[in-house]
Amino acid sequence: MHVMGNPLCAAALLAFVVISVLVSLLISSLQLGAEKGYFSDGTGHDGEFASQRGALVHQLNERRKEIIPFLLSLDREKGPPGESRYITQQYQSFKTKLDFSLWNEITDGSKRMHMDEMGCGSLVGVRAMEILGSGYTKLVLKVVLPEDQPVALKFVNEQGNDMEKCLEDFKDPRGCYELVSYKLKKEIVLLQRLQHPNIIKLRGHCMEDAAGGGEGGRGGGRVTAILEQGYPLQMIQLLQSPWEERFRVCLGLVRLLHFLSQSPLGSVALLDFQPRQFVTVSGELKLTDLDDASVEEPTCQTDADCILQFPHRNFTLPCSAQGVCEELNEKRNLYNAYRYFFTYLLPHQAPPGLTHLVDHIMNSTGELRADINQTLESFERVLLLYKSGLHLDNLAPSIIKEYTVMRGMGTSGNVEYRCWPSYSHQGCVLSVHSVQEAAFICNSHSQCTSFSLSGQKTWTGRLLASFRSSFSHLVPDGTSEVYLRKAKPPETSTV
Repeated sequence: MHVMGNPLCAAALLAFVVISVLVSLLISSLQLGAEKGYFSDGTGHDGEFASQRGALVHQLNERRKEIIPFLLSLDREKGPPGESRYITQQYQSFKTKLDFSLWNEITDGSKRMHMDEMGCGSLVGVRAMEILGSGYTKLVLKVVLPEDQPVALKFVNEQGNDMEKCLEDFKDPRGCYELVSYKLKKEIVLLQRLQHPNIIKLRGHCMEDAAGGGEGGRGGGRVTAILEQGYPLQMIQLLQSPWEERFRVCLGLVRLLHFLSQSPLGSVALLDFQPRQFVTVSGELKLTDLDDASVEEPTCQTDADCILQFPHRNFTLPCSAQGVCEELNEKRNLYNAYRYFFTYLLPHQAPPGLTHLVDHIMNSTGELRADINQTLESFERVLLLYKSGLHLDNLAPSIIKEYTVMRGMGTSGNVEYRCWPSYSHQGCVLSVHSVQEAAFICNSHSQCTSFSLSGQKTWTGRLLASFRSSFSHLVPDGTSEVYLRKAKPPETSTV
């Protein structure tokens, strides 16, 4: 094939050169900025200072290069059929654009790409409430805005390990802050790019100038991300919660991983995949820490180059004809979800009618036999069956005849008993699909003599039922109905 004779190929190659030049210019401008303006005055021997400064400039440039892939807008259309791999790559490069407006948004300050985002002015008069989390790089603080709106502020942890090590190596507070802050800047870029119900919402951000005098500074100033407020995921507490809530967390995680597998940036891998990277917002799981995300798919020559390694398991994935390890980012995320979440949260006390489906999910993800599309389909099927009550195939409609119903009434003087796992630590409160399921549960509990339905529902739309041993009297309650178990007639002797 005469490559240059094809107008489309020629245009693609030209576009590839243009994009390459733009990226080079971006990196060069960043290097120039670092060399001119990010450093404190040197102290000590000039040679030692120059060496430290050069090393810090190199580190800054490497951090900035890490952000460039996230400034790319990819048109995910496939290349022209029948073209060689080389031409396809050039065609894809032709469809690639650098979003300089977003880069300027982060480096120049909070100019707010969307009018509803918050900036530095939103942080005037905030009230600090509590520390939500701290790590090597960042600190997260819960604050309340003047209009009594709670948000989370994420900023550089100046007492953290990353800052401490940088100061030890380079002895430049301002340069080190700039270096350490790049993880937070990368996170802000990713939160702008990757918007999903299971990713924490970026409400805005603030970049002060280098002198700390408001927004709009070019580099070196304090940077703060303003996020919707969530609470750190507590695995111990989650392990003690009802299966429905544990399933919700796993379902949200699978929906998130499905999105990341085909995001606007390509397939995104979460390299530091730990429960501490997540929070919950009103019971919904949300990814909050994205600074270790990667969109690079490893290249390969043979399948032996595509080994996915975990502490106790290794998997070999196929090397594609394009020289890329197929679905490696996706499979990495999925197996981490299995070993950190599914293993602990899914199987225990799953409804009997769903255990075969849950077992299938555990086996297929634990062996990486299923991709993320198939896994999401399995989860959505479990959800459909659970919400519809179709998994309850052993409930006789006549079971409710064993109970006397009192509508518009509640109970007082209750004698509670505990069951596990319950929505209440003081009694037995479980979710049910119907009155029939509640009656079936009450029949299976030797302590239960009655139950109430108040109209309260869980996230799936299932009803919350309160089970009790006894109560002293009934009280009017227009939102409640009480089901009292009928006394069985005494058995008569046939002798």
